Amino acid sequence: MRMLAPILLFAAIPAVAAPAEQESERAFAWRATRAGKLLPLKEIERRVIPTMKGAQYIGFNLDTDSAVYTLKFLRDGEVIWVDVDGRSGQVLGRTGR
Repeated sequence: MRMLAPILLFAAIPAVAAPAEQESERAFAWRATRAGKLLPLKEIERRVIPTMKGAQYIGFNLDTDSAVYTLKFLRDGEVIWVDVDGRSGQVLGRTGR
């Protein structure tokens, strides 16, 4: 039973850390957009979503170190990731079809 408590405690850490990480992404994006260093997410979505015919937009992640948005789509059961430079809006690459 003593071994179970540390394992359960360790398992709970990601659940607590995830909201803090998301808040950090949001705060970074808000500050960078406000300073003109990052395009607003809505602008990135406006440019990319129409190019993904037949795919459902699931959401995004933002890498605060590189300022790269990764937009996530689902088409025919396959996940497609589209990497976009948050500064210029240029599509950097994509995985999937």
